[in-house]
Amino acid sequence: MLCASLSGLAVLTAPAAHADGAVSGGDLTVAQSLGARELSVIVRRSEPGPLRVDVVTHTGTAPGTLTLSAAPVDRGGETSSGTVALGAQPGPYSATLHVDHAGPWELTVSDGQRTARIPFLVAARIVTPWERAAYGGFFAAGVLLLVALATALISKRGWPTLIPVGALLVALTVGATGAVLSGRAPQPRAAGSLLDPTSGNIGNPYPERDLPLTTNYSRPPVNLTVRAGRAADAAGTEVQLSLSDSATGRPVDDLLVTDDALLHLMVVGPGGRFWHRHPIRVAPGEFRVELGLGEPGDYAVAAEIARRGGGVQLLRAALPVGGESLAGSTDPGPLGSTTLTVTDAVAGEPTTLTAPFGGAADLQPWLGMLGHLIAVGPLPEGTATGAAAATAPVWAHAHAMLPLPALGTQPPDETVAAYGPNVAFTFTFPLPGRYLVWAQAERGYSVMTVPATIDVRARAQG
Repeated sequence: MLCASLSGLAVLTAPAAHADGAVSGGDLTVAQSLGARELSVIVRRSEPGPLRVDVVTHTGTAPGTLTLSAAPVDRGGETSSGTVALGAQPGPYSATLHVDHAGPWELTVSDGQRTARIPFLVAARIVTPWERAAYGGFFAAGVLLLVALATALISKRGWPTLIPVGALLVALTVGATGAVLSGRAPQPRAAGSLLDPTSGNIGNPYPERDLPLTTNYSRPPVNLTVRAGRAADAAGTEVQLSLSDSATGRPVDDLLVTDDALLHLMVVGPGGRFWHRHPIRVAPGEFRVELGLGEPGDYAVAAEIARRGGGVQLLRAALPVGGESLAGSTDPGPLGSTTLTVTDAVAGEPTTLTAPFGGAADLQPWLGMLGHLIAVGPLPEGTATGAAAATAPVWAHAHAMLPLPALGTQPPDETVAAYGPNVAFTFTFPLPGRYLVWAQAERGYSVMTVPATIDVRARAQG
């Protein structure tokens, strides 16, 4: 009877304890503008052992060979390298590397001229104190049950049997308490979400408990400096972006991947051309991207980042290009042939904007979303678009969300073409005036951009 009860209790409580502790790294997707190539680098669920890396190319990506390497950041370990041969057909290309321990790692992606450095975490098997109590208590109870049975068979007196039976009851109590608490206690935070991850703390479910209760985890805002560098090639000019801490001035190297990128760069040219790119990280706080600055004038720049302890931040700057135009075409990418439809746009009230891309329901997720909407304004009349956008009071980056994935499954990536063809956005324009808007979605591994100009009227008084 006691044995049956013990087995039943273990069966009922073990799944909850296991579910709480089965914390492992999910897939990590990071968009990268590596020269003229637009890539999505997917680091598949990473734990010590083989590491699969998929490189997704887009329409227009030149064939070639990329060199991938994975190296530990804060301790010694083996560096693993491999190559990926990109074909002319857009889509995923894979390589398998090897990581030998949990902790922070860096994946480098090189085309021979440029090297992108992508930080990622190799997950540790997290076991909370409650799980340890549950597993330890039930294991001890099982051992003590055998001891109690053996004592009862061997001993000629009854009282010696009471000792292992008493210990058995204590072990059962500890195990049951741990099992109950494992389902009700606070869940461990994702590694690296609060503190900078290290090989020493990545396996600790509650690293913050070693710090004072008054610890302030917030971090200062980030400063952005933008410079036009050398002409990279006929396709574009290298734009240099430097991120620094506004308090210390030191390079910022604690960015979190948000919406499948470390840094979303949005640029509006002097004539209204629009770029949405994802610069490569080349060093702590240093990012590079190649743009076709083929038109002199002011370029409005906005960089969207998420900093550990600092939240999502939109950094803005202006990039003046004087005299003769720099290297590269002004064309930022394919424009959609559709027209954006808009409900009555009133400042301060939700507005629905729909991009009917037409055709089959075969749109693909891009940057973790079905669609992206960028709005800049209000813009004054008679001012060059780039200069007006640089001083516009509103820069917005909204999304059309994908359906929620089933519990316990990964969200779909770019290889899934099953959405649309209409993409609807809801956005509230805070001020009346003229806005430039761009809606973006992906089909056939090609990002389509639909530009529009929207006049937002003031809300009626009274």
